[in-house]
Amino acid sequence: MKLVALGLAAVIAVGTHGSSARAQSPPTAPARVGDLALSSAIGPPEPPPQYWDALRAGLRERGYVEGRNVIFERREARDRPDLLPAAAADLARLNVDVILARGAQAVRAAMQATRTIPIVAMDLDGDALAPALAAGRPPADNVTGVALDVADLSARQVELLRELLPKLAALTIVGDPEVHIAHFQAMQREGRARSVTVRDLEIRSAQEFGDAFAMTPGRAGGALVVLSSPRLFAFRRDAADIARERGMPTLFLYPVYADAGGLAAYGPDLPEVFRRCGDYVGRILAGARPAELPLTRPERFRLVVNERTARALGLTIPESVRRRADQVIE
Repeated sequence: MKLVALGLAAVIAVGTHGSSARAQSPPTAPARVGDLALSSAIGPPEPPPQYWDALRAGLRERGYVEGRNVIFERREARDRPDLLPAAAADLARLNVDVILARGAQAVRAAMQATRTIPIVAMDLDGDALAPALAAGRPPADNVTGVALDVADLSARQVELLRELLPKLAALTIVGDPEVHIAHFQAMQREGRARSVTVRDLEIRSAQEFGDAFAMTPGRAGGALVVLSSPRLFAFRRDAADIARERGMPTLFLYPVYADAGGLAAYGPDLPEVFRRCGDYVGRILAGARPAELPLTRPERFRLVVNERTARALGLTIPESVRRRADQVIE
């Protein structure tokens, strides 16, 4: 009996000691994600709340909550792409667990800064990942993410404009030559295939945006396609206002531009892209290798048309476009 009591006491003592040891073990440090982007020179450096909320949702699906077990190390170059390499190198020196690179220039800078730290790339601006996307394989073993198929998007944009403007004869493509070369080339090909004259209008700073419209001839069977970049995002309302004042039907990439007064917007569903990138970041933090996660295209695209702007331009939105639209602003 005495032996049994002693044995029981020993078990209790050992159990208590083990619980105490577990209670006193240091907490696991949160994972660190480097957020690298070329933000606008004005406005907040973070993307709009609905986009970042979607990224957080993707992380939560994998068990990661910002502020609890994951934190972000943010590095942005405020309209200074020349600063991105240093910002990326800084994240590499910090040895963050993953780099989330938003935008073509940020993707290039991250890939130059490290070949070992996993990179989740979000390239919806330019052609940093275009060759890899076409080849069906990532550009490096440490890179995955979501990239835009520029050729496919260009074909869809031209077809949409031909529906909105049956007499379309000329297109002016407004973009940043540092990131939009692939867009310019794809639009030229699509224009030739459809007997539409395409003119590239390169802008290198947000201040040149108004000048771009001032140099564009009046409507007369023409339209504008304004590509997207962090430099242009902050000036979306100015862009829509100038286009409307000059009587130019203008197609933008994202709904916020149509909300601001553009005729239409057609492009990737950004919350969906951010959510998927959040999912990829979470998977990598949980142990997946980037090479195991396919480099993918955006799955969903959004079409928004602004009927108020159409009326101001003397246009009628075709029923075929109305039926496909995710939103008609009336």
